[in-house]
Amino acid sequence: MSNRVKGLLIIWALLIATIWAGGPYVREILLTADEPRTVTPRGDLANFERVTTELFDAAAPAVAYIFTQTIAENPFGATAQRSGAGSGFVWDSAGHIVTNFHVVQGAERIAVRLNSGEAIPATLLGAAPDYDLAVLKLSTARMDLSPIPVGNSADLKIGQAVFAIGNPFGLSRSLSTGVISALDRHLPTASGREIHGAIQTDAAINPGNSGGPLLDSAGRLIGVNTAIVSGSGNSAGVGFAVPVDVVNRVVPRLIKDGKFPRPGIGIAIVDEETSARLGLPGIVIAEVFPGSAASGAGLVGLDRQSGRLGDVITEVNGRGVPSIAKFAATLEEAGIGNEVELTVVRNGRARSVRVKVTDIS
Repeated sequence: MSNRVKGLLIIWALLIATIWAGGPYVREILLTADEPRTVTPRGDLANFERVTTELFDAAAPAVAYIFTQTIAENPFGATAQRSGAGSGFVWDSAGHIVTNFHVVQGAERIAVRLNSGEAIPATLLGAAPDYDLAVLKLSTARMDLSPIPVGNSADLKIGQAVFAIGNPFGLSRSLSTGVISALDRHLPTASGREIHGAIQTDAAINPGNSGGPLLDSAGRLIGVNTAIVSGSGNSAGVGFAVPVDVVNRVVPRLIKDGKFPRPGIGIAIVDEETSARLGLPGIVIAEVFPGSAASGAGLVGLDRQSGRLGDVITEVNGRGVPSIAKFAATLEEAGIGNEVELTVVRNGRARSVRVKVTDIS
């Protein structure tokens, strides 16, 4: 080997030693190219990633963005328009959209944005406040509607993977994932009743997700996202959905009749806060509607002029009814058309009264 070659090798070795002795910063300066780096092939997605991406691709076109406008009156008597938003999903190819009742409650105008991005006017076809469900009807026929497959909620398992798609904070078609945290929860509604069998999930559900679908890993509808429990109003890992078995029972009736049967006896009830303040356990009757089953059974409501109490219902079929939700659930269990036996207190004296449960919707 010539002296010249030996010299070059020694210089090269000294250069390499200097680079490594200089640390990462020197190496970065000397070794970074001024061209884009070569992309490393990614390979196939993991199985769980493929399930999630395929599920979203199949279900997302059926998820709707719902816009509402309501007329609100301020304390000075002036009116102003207020805008709202929520989620929904395609129920069938006839143009029916399912959402939460509270998303469209009181809305003067409703518009639905589907996969095409077009905002389509819609009307409220039917509502079931007791289940926080509503059905909208698109104003124009569509040929590109893809309903989400319907599953069942009776055999769900805690720990099962779930997927929520909706429009949280106006961010359209956002996917969040999680598991079923609990089953058979009791979810209060604005009507004072409760949804039984509600699904609890830790999938992120935020304002704007209301009315959107909750799916299982097969891409089937298992619930309608409806509420969160959070001090801030944002997701805290405790969200709830109306179970699909309830949805699949209520929605067809809303499409057909515009309402869902509501078991009752024809009374107005004093709110629970007032009853508790007065120290009155049970269902305090505020008013008995003329021609109702309660009127026929001789029940009496509050005398508004004198403020004197009428009847207070303490039991239904031998079971206590400490809340409006419990009273409603007992009537629902009895069923429309059947009689229930009420224990009623008036002027400190208890008596039994038989009343027929009717549809008060």
